[in-house]
Amino acid sequence: MTETVTISAQRRIAAGKGPARAIRRAGRIPAVIYGDHKEPLRISLDPREFNKALHKAGFFAKLLDLVIDDEVHHTVPRDVQFHPVTDVPIHVDFLRVGAKTRLHIAVPVLFINHDKSVGLKRGGVLNVVYHEIEMICAADSIPDHITVDLSGLDIGDSVHMGAIALPDGVKPTHAASDFTVASIAPPTVSREEEAAAATAAAATPAKK
Repeated sequence: MTETVTISAQRRIAAGKGPARAIRRAGRIPAVIYGDHKEPLRISLDPREFNKALHKAGFFAKLLDLVIDDEVHHTVPRDVQFHPVTDVPIHVDFLRVGAKTRLHIAVPVLFINHDKSVGLKRGGVLNVVYHEIEMICAADSIPDHITVDLSGLDIGDSVHMGAIALPDGVKPTHAASDFTVASIAPPTVSREEEAAAATAAAATPAKK
């Protein structure tokens, strides 16, 4: 299951653009915690601590505990707004969750055993359809990733969702139950050669 990241936060009272700008001038990031049928809680974050969490892989699929005045708020990150010029975070939204809260989470796909794929050894190319798959699961059951084993796959083979093992209580939100996650495509060089040959043939005048 996904790891829980813990960072500290401070309460802030005033709402609105003016107070948010003041928070940023003070060197902190304004944020809000909402959801779970409770009043929104306005907070601010230390940018160094938050950026450390933000740049971990799968940030939006992780549980994040915000410690405020010795009280722990269990959340998942929902949105980060960035400055259009400097690209630094300027506001963060967190969704408050309980252990059994059902979430829609984009979970990263991890491909393993490339060296055991017959097709890749023959020069085939891994064609990834989904780098992330949206899943519905309980807050305490978010997978770190979804594992796709490439062992034995040859050129032309595909990996479908139905063949991937998932933890109990975790299922994709995709309308189709057995959609394609990835496939082994023919070598890129061969395709380029075929395309070049076809172009050359089309440009050659027909013999009379």
